[in-house]
Parts: sequence; C-alpha cells; structure tokens
Amino acid sequence: MEMCFLRALLFVALSAWILADDGQVTFVSELSSKPAQKLSKYGWYGNVRLQRFHIPEETAIARWLFSVTKGNNFNCGKHNVTIHIQYGAPPVINPTGKVFPNATLWSPPLSLILPVTSQSSMTFNLSNPAPGDWFVGAHLPEHDGRIEQKGFPSCSYLFQPQLSIRRAVDTPIMQQGTFLQQTAAPDTPARLKLYVPEFASSLSVSVSDCSSGEAADDGNCSLVLRLGSTSLQQRPVTVNCSGIGCSATLSNPPWDTWLRVVAESGLGNRTVTFSIVSNYTVGCKPKSVGLKVDDDINKLRSKSNLTNSTSADNDTVVTDAVAPSNDSASPLTPLLASACVWSIPILYEELDVLSMRFTPANGPNVSVTDTHPTLLTYPLHTQATGGTLNLQLTLNTTNITVANSSSVVACLSPWAPVLDLNHSQPCRTALFGGYGVRVNVSDPKAVVRLPFPQSTTWYLTLQLTCNSSDCGNASLVSVVPEVFISACVDDCGTYGECRLLRSYSYLYATCVCKTGWSGWGCTDGSSAQSYGRQLTATLLLTLSNLAFLPATVVAVKRCFIAEASVYLFTMFFSTFYHACDQPGVAVMCIMDYDALQYCDFLGSICSIWVTILCMARIKDIFKYTLFMLGALLIAMSMQLDRKGLWNLLGPVICAILLMVTTWVYRGVRRRHCYPPSWRRWVLFLIPGAVCALVGVCLYIFAETEDNYYYTHSLWHILVASCVVFLLPPKEKNREALGWNRGWTWSWRPQVCGYTLCQNDKDELYTVT
Repeated sequence: MEMCFLRALLFVALSAWILADDGQVTFVSELSSKPAQKLSKYGWYGNVRLQRFHIPEETAIARWLFSVTKGNNFNCGKHNVTIHIQYGAPPVINPTGKVFPNATLWSPPLSLILPVTSQSSMTFNLSNPAPGDWFVGAHLPEHDGRIEQKGFPSCSYLFQPQLSIRRAVDTPIMQQGTFLQQTAAPDTPARLKLYVPEFASSLSVSVSDCSSGEAADDGNCSLVLRLGSTSLQQRPVTVNCSGIGCSATLSNPPWDTWLRVVAESGLGNRTVTFSIVSNYTVGCKPKSVGLKVDDDINKLRSKSNLTNSTSADNDTVVTDAVAPSNDSASPLTPLLASACVWSIPILYEELDVLSMRFTPANGPNVSVTDTHPTLLTYPLHTQATGGTLNLQLTLNTTNITVANSSSVVACLSPWAPVLDLNHSQPCRTALFGGYGVRVNVSDPKAVVRLPFPQSTTWYLTLQLTCNSSDCGNASLVSVVPEVFISACVDDCGTYGECRLLRSYSYLYATCVCKTGWSGWGCTDGSSAQSYGRQLTATLLLTLSNLAFLPATVVAVKRCFIAEASVYLFTMFFSTFYHACDQPGVAVMCIMDYDALQYCDFLGSICSIWVTILCMARIKDIFKYTLFMLGALLIAMSMQLDRKGLWNLLGPVICAILLMVTTWVYRGVRRRHCYPPSWRRWVLFLIPGAVCALVGVCLYIFAETEDNYYYTHSLWHILVASCVVFLLPPKEKNREALGWNRGWTWSWRPQVCGYTLCQNDKDELYTVT
C-alpha cells in the first residue's frame, strides 16, 4: 500500500513538472524512404509517380530529400522534373493548362522544379507540418507524342523521395482555464498543444505576464504567437504580441483534434518568460439521444437496399450526430426553441471501390430554417481520398412556397462547420477554407465537385436567408442534399475512361481521354478529333491489312499453303483488332479486345517466322516442324510479355541465321552464290529487304500519336509487300512433292504396292 502511494506521488510530481516545463521539449528523429521509380513524360495523371508519407503528431520540422538519377544517357536531353506536394490527398495538377469540368473546384498544390543533370537532388523544409498523410507526385515535362517501343534503349530518370522529421515527445498540454509558465528562447520556441472538442464554436489563447528579464524591456517583450499547423494551402494564425500580454481568438476552430500552439521570441538574443492559458466555448451541442439504439436499427432495417440488420452493421455507419426526437414525423417539423444547431444523422454506405454514398437517415429531405443552421456530418477516410467528393443540393418547392427573395445558403467545409451563415458571412472556418453554394427559386440546384478531397470529417451547414430580416411564411423549407464519392468526375464523360490506379496499397482514380479530348474530366475539346478524322483513321488501319491479299494469292499460287493460312490469319485479326482499338466512336469489336490484340501480335510474328523459313528452302519435314515449334514458343513468349522486344527479335534472328546457314551451305556445295540468279537479287530480294527495313524504321522510330494512323497503315502495306517480294518461286515438281503429293483430283491415292508413291530423292534444284 505504501509503495502504491509512493508511485502515485511520483506520478503527480512528474505530471506537475511536465506541465510547468520551461518550453524545452525532447525531440526524436524518424526517417522514411520510398523506392526509386522511373519517371514518365506527362500525358495524363497515370504518368505521375505518386508516393504517400505519414507525418505523426507533434512534428516540429519535416525535411524531404528528392533525388533524380539518370538510368542511362541514351538520347537524353535537358529535362526538368516537376514535383508536387499536397497535404491530406493526392495533388490535383494541371500542367497542360486544360479546362476543368463545370462545378469542379480545386486548389493548386505546391510545385517544385528540379533541373536534372546526371544526378540531382533537392531538399524541402517545412516547419510545424500538419499531421497526417502527405502526398508527393513527380513527372517529366509534357509528352511529345512520340511512341516508344518497349525494349529499345531510351533515356530514363529514377525518382526517389526521402523524409526526415523531428518530433517532440513531451509537448506540454494546455488545459481549459489553467495557466502554464513557459519560456521562449530565440532558437527554441515554446511548443504546446491543446485539445479542441466537438461542437466548439470559439477558442481563445491568451498570453500574460510577458517578461524578457531585462528591466528596459519589461513593458514590451515582443512575442509571436502561432495557432495551428502548416498545410501549404493553409498557414497558422499568427498574432504579434507587444506589451506584457495579448490574445488570439479563433471562430469555428477545428473539431475533435489537437491544435498546436507555438510561441516565438522576437527580441533577438533574449529569452522571454510568459504565462499562457486557453479557453474554448462549446455553444452548439445538439440534444442528446441517450444510449438506446433501437430507433437507429429500425431506420437501417427500413432501407430498401439492406436485407437484414447484420449486413447493416457490417456495411454501414451512422454518425453520432443527432436530431430532435420528433423529427421523424415530417421533414418540416419545427426545431426546438432551445436548440442551437439541428444535426442530422447520416447513413454511410460503401458501394464499391472509391464509391460511397451518404444519405440522411430520416429520408432525402432535410429541413432548413432561418433561425438555426442545419448540420450534416460526412466522415471521409483515407481510402476515399483517391476519388471525387460530389455535392448536389436541390431545393424542394413541393410543400413550401419559397419567396423570390429567400435562398438557402450552404457551406461545405473540412475539419469544422461554419455555424452562422448569412449574406456577408464567408464560407470559411478559423484555419480552413470551405466551398459555398446557394439555391433559390430561380436556381433550385447547385453542384460542387471536389477531386481528391482531404481525409478528414467534412461538414455541410445549411441555413435559410432572406433579403429582409423577416422571411415571412417561408421560414422553414426543405432541401435534398446528395453527397457521394465517385471514382472520377462525372465518370469521365463521353470521351474518357475512368482508370483505377494504385501506389502500393493506396488506390486512386483518374481519367484517360480519347480522340483528342483532354482535361481532368475529358471535357476540354480544344484539340478533339472530328468524326470524319476518326472514321478515316479506322479505315486506314483496317483496310491497309488488305495488302496481305496479294501475299496470300502468291503463296497459294506457289503452293505454300501453310504460309498462306498464316497470312490470312494475320490479315483477319489485324483488321478487327485495329477496328476495336480505336479510341473514338468509329469502333467495332467482334470479340474481347485482349483476345484480338493477342491474335494480332501472334499472327504478325508468325508471318515473319514462316516467311524467312520458307526462304531457307529446307526439307518439308524440318520446315513444318520448325513452323509448329516456333509458333508454340512465340505463343509462350507472347503470354509472358506481349509487347517485349525479344518477341520479335528472337524469331527473326533465329530464322535469319537458319536461312543464312542453308544459303551458305548450298553456295559452298555448288561453288556459286545462292540464289544464283542476279534477277532474283535485283528484282525480288533487294526490294523485299528494302521494304522490310523501311517498315521497321517507321514502326520503331517514326510513329507518334498524331501520325500513328498513317505510319502504322504504311507499316502494314510495307510488310505485306515485302512478303510478295521475298517468297521464293514455286519449287520444281511441287505437285509431286508438295501438299497434294500422292493424291489425284478425285482424292484417290496412288498406291505402289503397300505404300503411297513418294519420291525421296533429295532435289538440288536451282532457284531462278
């Protein structure tokens, strides 16, 4: 018992020592690093390399180190890396200056420019950063439209961010109405923190008995008082104190959070001693509903989309904001006279990935009066910040006739609500800005879209305002607030596609636009393609594959039936793949896009494979064995990496080596160049090789997003033309040795004894 008493006494003594600290706190360091990632030129948000860092509470200084290293120096110019930093959500950026969709609001993040040499680095320091998630995004300048083939050497930049912080572990806590004696030195400011409860309407921090220890300066200690943290877009509230005391007052401070207080000395090298105290007012608590939850469970059961109470417990959350007990009778029930704010319970439903819906538990209609604000609370977790927060506010004029001079003012704000709305009151809290809208009879609907909203609790305050002091008969109206999270803004519209991206465990969504449309929601049509251009592009890419018809006819005429079937396969799937691959409205897909792409790539490489093997002039049994073996290996490599460089180079190199080997063997054996005819070289082989070389150069080096329709169509024509030139002439005695060997047109085999007639003599024919 005595030991317990001594421990309690020691605890009280330590607590008193901490509360009476002189401002000297203990700091610890924490380091975090992210792996290096290859940067890309900016074409859409998917090219941004996004990283997430977490800064804990009581962090005094955060320092980022950004390093960029060239992976190789092949075709590298001088580029600048753009780095964006945003607190609470990924940065919303617009490097190309495109138009945002209507009613879409955003704040530009902090952007840094890092010039890159062989290896460059940059540091960014931030004092008193806001605790929570910080996002860093980096990218190269705007994409020039050039299409780079995978596997070829190109210039690469590796970006790696690192974070170092200094965090206080024994920050003194300010209690309501309790004075603390603190000391602020020039290089060591006094750091404190205080807790702001929910429904606090105002907060004040006062400094008194300020003294510098010098008799000459006792009347003016010059202290700088800062309330809040730094979040780049928002700065702390700063008050310059003079004399022996001062105070700072915050209206609508952030709710349910720790607020940082920093006092700095402004007297050069002198230390300042002072007393500090905090007071807050909780003036807008709603009426308590007690501990009974039967009514809430019944509300959940009444929802048509929920089948039982178990699924409601797992999938939904009701905030502990409450309404008067008699508000379920009618959406226009008068508010109790003693209430300060009408707080509506909210039903929170997760529908899908980055898809959530918030609905009032008592129904879609929400009552709004001119005497008290109506408050709705929307908790937004980190998993939802990668989407878009949508607010649609509609004035319901069915039951109540609203005067032309009356309007409903709404303010959507993070961290804390604005509890007094009127014509002159801005939609802004003490430390954070909000987004205000207004609906009336002439404009009954308002929409606000916030891409990548901050991870915090959002508050929607509604109040009826009139031009005169009296609203007349329309002192209570009904509105329908629709608040939901969607992956992209308006699902990227007609000319875009919403893509879900991932940065490690963090998911976020963005739009990828097509047919020249651009912008955050693919609504900027300044460079959009017309329907005629889209149709022309589709026709060029599809009809150019008809160039394989002459190659097929030549192959059949020369009795290369297996080769002709491969050419037909390539022509068919290349045609319909490009018909399905178009980004505009001139699209036709006969099967799954992925299957069409796979068959197109497989057929293209197999066409090159069988053509070169046919030129090698080897025995049929070896040729068809290599046909099948090569096709199987190509199919396997295509499955592993469809766009890999060696999927094309591997078969081409192997086939050319085999062809050169057989040609050299025949040339040495005959002691003559093979093929021996100069006409074959001049009229067929050299033109075919030139067509193939020009086509490969176009495919690798000349294709851009603007000329893709023309260059790729020309690639189809050149490849098909080179097949016509490179296919060898018809073999002698092909009718006896080829695909119909031993068969007559009546499909009766010619029997020689017990076996089919077959000439096994090795033909050493001459190619002419």
